[in-house]
Amino acid sequence: MKKILIFSLAYYPKYVGGAELAIKEVTDRLDNSEIEFHLVTLRFDSTLPRVEQLGNVLVHRIGFTRPNPSIGDLGTWPLRLNKPLFQFLAAWKALSLHRKHHYDAVWAMMAHSSGIPAVIFKLLRPHVPYILTLQEGDPPEKIERMMFPLWPLFTRVFKRADVIQVISTFLGKWARRRGFTGRLEVIPNGVDVAHFSHEEMPAVIDAVKDGLGKRMGDVFLITTSRLVRKNGIDVVIKALPLLPENVRFIVVGVGPDDLSLKRLARECKVAERVRFVGEVANQEIPKYLHASDIFIRPSRSEGMGNSFVEAFAAGLPVIGTQEGGIADFLFDEKRNPDVPITGWAVDTDSPEQVAEAVKDIMENPEKVRAVTATAHALAVEKYDWNTVAKDMREKIFLPVLNG
Repeated sequence: MKKILIFSLAYYPKYVGGAELAIKEVTDRLDNSEIEFHLVTLRFDSTLPRVEQLGNVLVHRIGFTRPNPSIGDLGTWPLRLNKPLFQFLAAWKALSLHRKHHYDAVWAMMAHSSGIPAVIFKLLRPHVPYILTLQEGDPPEKIERMMFPLWPLFTRVFKRADVIQVISTFLGKWARRRGFTGRLEVIPNGVDVAHFSHEEMPAVIDAVKDGLGKRMGDVFLITTSRLVRKNGIDVVIKALPLLPENVRFIVVGVGPDDLSLKRLARECKVAERVRFVGEVANQEIPKYLHASDIFIRPSRSEGMGNSFVEAFAAGLPVIGTQEGGIADFLFDEKRNPDVPITGWAVDTDSPEQVAEAVKDIMENPEKVRAVTATAHALAVEKYDWNTVAKDMREKIFLPVLNG
């Protein structure tokens, strides 16, 4: 049996994002008698065990803790030391674990959060293959500024990788700009297509609509996003005054911009038309999508954007920009006339274009049916987690493990 050690800043059961979901979805679908996965991550919460088996991953937790901290608490003393210290403590922990388990490869989940410990390990154990996955959603320029204090090591994060897997062609170009000349595979993140496509009983969806206050004739725009500037939630709020009163905006997610977005809604005099739902478990998100009418996220940057593909699978028309990795799957009637259309593309920071796209969807139900059918077919064909896990096994793990 082969063994792979994963570096990830966070992992289940708390503080989970798209990268952590990808690890779990891929490893859960692989045969643990063929590949055994271990993972080094931050603990944060003192109620969590230091070592725990979660699915097909043996999790080793390190770092400062306190009992049951909230996401906001992670930025307070001493928990805020965890992220910078992880760059070195995780490498030390990995070297200690390697003496016992003799790993056949290491796998870093994202260059800016886990690449440093992985490359330190690689420099000290050069015979162990090193896999790098790029999942970053922030602009590369922002990440590079953030990593400047560790620049010599950060440069090696890319150059010393044996193979790099990226979730979009946009991130693949970044890897090349950072000096990587080796084998690069574009394997996107996936979606549980069956789960997001599943039609709930009408009574279940009606209960969600009632909870959101949906009235007869209302059109619900929905986003499932972290409340951060890059996701462009403010642009949608600014578009609401340009739309009929029956168009309302459902915001599913949490993040540091929560208060500023609520203040913006008041300033735009649309506070009663914006519903901040807060955090919703991933298993519950399809119900909110099926209770809504249009998915929207006019992102300023995006590594890929799983939420868009989840909306494809749920059968919603999608409005977004074509920034970063979104351009791999969101094809617009005017901007991409030579490929099947999957959504409505807008420029960044354009409330006017957002309003126009919403109106076009409301006024053209036949076009919407055709576009959503095409988008759903794309999700099934290319973005199902089973397909992604198969590609990770055959294109990344087995070639590396078998030399």
